[in-house]
Amino acid sequence: MSTAHVLLGLLAGGPRHGYDLKRAHDERLPQAKPLAYGQVYSTLGRLERDGFVEQSGQEQEGGPERTAYTLTDSGRERLAQWLAEIEPPAPYVTSTLFAKVVVALLAADADRARDYLAAQRSAHMTRLRELTAVKSAPGATVGDVVAADYAIGHLDADLRWLQTTLARVADLQKEVTA
Repeated sequence: MSTAHVLLGLLAGGPRHGYDLKRAHDERLPQAKPLAYGQVYSTLGRLERDGFVEQSGQEQEGGPERTAYTLTDSGRERLAQWLAEIEPPAPYVTSTLFAKVVVALLAADADRARDYLAAQRSAHMTRLRELTAVKSAPGATVGDVVAADYAIGHLDADLRWLQTTLARVADLQKEVTA
């Protein structure tokens, strides 16, 4: 995920200050890692430097002054370009989950790999239940449901892979230790 592009998208609706951008990010992308304030302000600084946003005034709502930012024409163009770019499917398997299974076989044995796969499957099932509860929770927004569906789809794929790999551990061990 590109934090800069998400912030540009959030600014497309009108001027906002960093605190508001952080809050909007965390609300609109509820299953994403929350942004740190420092990350928001450093990203805004780079976007301003590159001409994609500009300061549009100061706000003070019973607290410290906050600088509001607005999207420039260049920022709108950059956002439109980014939204039009198709994300290529990942060309490499860079999952920590995959790496741990292979390393467990290299450094230990098939039983350790099986134990890891079973424990990981249990953790995935727990998270799957949590996300399913999010979808049916009172007050769940469409954003909550869409984010949960996305995460559930990935967890489901991982669970299928974990089950298939568990059945192939002995063969995989022969291959990686050969």
